Amino acid sequence: MNKQVTIQTLALSLVLASSAAHAGLFSRKKQAPPPPPEPIPVVVAPVVPPPPPAPIPLEFSGIQTLAPEPAQMDRLQSASADVLDTVHWVEASKDNAGLPFVVVDKVNARAYAFTPYAQLKATAPVLLGAGTGDVVLASPDAPMSAIPPQKRITPAGRYPARLVTDTHGKTVLLIDGKNLITMHIVVKGTPAQRRAERLASPATDDNRVSFGCINVPPAFFTTVVDPDFRPGQGIVYILPEKTTPGQLFGFVPTPKAVTAPETAVAAAQTPGTLSPAAAVQVSLQAPQAPQAAQAPTAPVALTAPTANMASAGGAAVAQ
Repeated sequence: MNKQVTIQTLALSLVLASSAAHAGLFSRKKQAPPPPPEPIPVVVAPVVPPPPPAPIPLEFSGIQTLAPEPAQMDRLQSASADVLDTVHWVEASKDNAGLPFVVVDKVNARAYAFTPYAQLKATAPVLLGAGTGDVVLASPDAPMSAIPPQKRITPAGRYPARLVTDTHGKTVLLIDGKNLITMHIVVKGTPAQRRAERLASPATDDNRVSFGCINVPPAFFTTVVDPDFRPGQGIVYILPEKTTPGQLFGFVPTPKAVTAPETAVAAAQTPGTLSPAAAVQVSLQAPQAPQAAQAPTAPVALTAPTANMASAGGAAVAQ
């Protein structure tokens, strides 16, 4: 009897437990699932387009009847160290701010035109101020006839430049508005100046004849300078002749690497000694300690060309 009661009790307990479980009496309250994690934003760096293919540099002759020809050699390899140092600095520092630029080498009387990516585009001979120096010594209001040759200076510096129309209706590249320094097609000048002959001459010591402006071959101006500066403005770097570009523009030139030839020469000598010739060669090729860089000159603001040119009677524009 007791056994039967026990079995019934157990059966009843199981039924009650099953009912309670079905009713959820013993179930735990389910918690809401955690929200999905916030997606991590993917920062995509802007894609910088590669520079366009470098153009084939054109070489303009001072002989005005000759058309430009593709350069038969890398003109930068034959350029002066000052030109190379300046171009490397512009390319590395992006000092040209994405604008086309021209480097004028006064010592060698030559202009080098570059794309905004510092790719050589063209070269041409130029005529420069008759005086030697880097700073303008004459007032822009002075009559040209009153300016002696030694004061007819093409100033050195970094100049934002743009195309303007002078008082004679000619398109010129205004470089230094304060001093009325422009780059323009070579003018006829006086018979004694022989400007066309000087520009065509392969020598560079006869290219100093203007009142300060930079005279260039007509085709160089119309096919390179005008199209490059027509959309807006560009930069003209006129290299100094009394100091270095690094001192003027405020950069330290990259030291020149010592080349293998002098290493071989030195190895062939008795340790610790060099022949006089080898010593001279090593001295010439060894990198020099860079000079302390000075603060770059402030760009000359472009003033209203019409007012400046009118004050000078327009004569100073085509110098």
